[in-house]
Amino acid sequence: MPGVRRTVRARFPADFSRFLAFFTMLATDSDPIVAIATAPGRGGIGVVRISFGRAGEAAAQPMMQALTGQTLAPRHASYVPFLDDGGNALDRGIALYFPAPHSYTGEHVLELQGHGGPIVLQLILQRCIDAGRAFGLRLAEPGEFTRRAFLNDKLDLAQAEAVADLIEASTEAAVRSAGRSLEGAFSRDIHALVEEVITLRMLVEATLDFPEEEIDFLEAADARGKLARIRERLALVLSEARQGALLREGLSVVLAGQPNVGKSSLLNALAGAELAIVTPIAGTTRDKVAQTIQVEGIPLHVIDTAGLRETEDEVEKIGIERTWGEIQRADVVLHLLDARSGVTRDDESIAARFPSGVPIVRVLNKTDLTDVAPGVIGLNGIGDADLCEVRLSAKTGNGIHLLRGELLRIAGWQAGAESVYLARERHLIALRAAQENLRLAAEHADQNSQALDLFAEELRLAQEQLNSITGEFTSDDLLGVIFSRFCIGK
Repeated sequence: MPGVRRTVRARFPADFSRFLAFFTMLATDSDPIVAIATAPGRGGIGVVRISFGRAGEAAAQPMMQALTGQTLAPRHASYVPFLDDGGNALDRGIALYFPAPHSYTGEHVLELQGHGGPIVLQLILQRCIDAGRAFGLRLAEPGEFTRRAFLNDKLDLAQAEAVADLIEASTEAAVRSAGRSLEGAFSRDIHALVEEVITLRMLVEATLDFPEEEIDFLEAADARGKLARIRERLALVLSEARQGALLREGLSVVLAGQPNVGKSSLLNALAGAELAIVTPIAGTTRDKVAQTIQVEGIPLHVIDTAGLRETEDEVEKIGIERTWGEIQRADVVLHLLDARSGVTRDDESIAARFPSGVPIVRVLNKTDLTDVAPGVIGLNGIGDADLCEVRLSAKTGNGIHLLRGELLRIAGWQAGAESVYLARERHLIALRAAQENLRLAAEHADQNSQALDLFAEELRLAQEQLNSITGEFTSDDLLGVIFSRFCIGK
């Protein structure tokens, strides 16, 4: 059974409690399940999906008769009534039957596509559960249909995650990248890397197994050259994955500075809409105002915050405390200053409290009131962060494009990257770990034959890290976390 093979490859439990959990998962992963597969709310079309699990055709055929009054031809759209237990039509629509293994989950699947009213869909769902009680039909958990597709080798883990990413994509670029991942572009690159690592492992272990041979297998096969090429290819995959993670997660950008330096005006200018109230009164912004905008397809989560200053106003104090909380969580901080006064002592005090390691962009606003022309200046040697200065006017819009470009530069975005695939933080962690294993392998390869065992071990660890991305070696706990974040019906 493909699902058993996939799960056993994941990791066999090390203790009895995990042993029980392992077989419990196998049992529940073969239950017949049903769910509404379309989004909540009213719509033109609503879909109820059943995957019959271990019950298979023995349950599918009687369920078809009970729900539609007829036997459906495989992979053929039939316009039928959806019947209640008294034989009366709850709705009319399209019914589709997909026999295993040619279905989304790899199991026998029945889909009822009717009108998208929430009440009629709930009635059809309840009718399915009632009609399927004899077969143990139950409501699906979040992500369970896609988890079964993974367990039954219809999708690998990276492709399964791409299903959720495609649904949640917030930009056109993210949709295209998620589509590439779902089609298997990311997985193919990972599998190619794994194959190259396996080939190199075979050479190294052959040398370990036959030390008496006069031929140096590693030198003859250019093992060092192969390792160098693997590392180059991995660096390219990691670069594209970083771009994909940026498309998926976006960048958290916090606007910080003293009152009346133009933070709210800058938010409005970046968003192209009047989102924040702008007045000459200090302390107008008491709480954060957040807006997600797109720059070159990258989601930027821009947060306008309360002005930083000493105050006796209790409400404003709370706002300032929240501002510092947002700054601590930021990916980038835009430190706004008034171009007319430049960097004041108060501005220096604020900058001194910024977290180390977070990129800081010093923004001199209100250049329209000075002779300062819009521009970008690098500020080297100031603190540990990536610091630069952008001069602009939020009121007139002059220089806003420079700030957008600077944010993309800090994010590491490369425009026109057609080969990008959507990636998650766990993918980046695995790729970086594999990169480190290969770096250590290269160090051992340059040493004497005593280090060959370590060379082989680092290659094995790199392979495991890469395999965890597609699910060849992935713990059951991680699978539970990944699929629990899917919507019900997917």
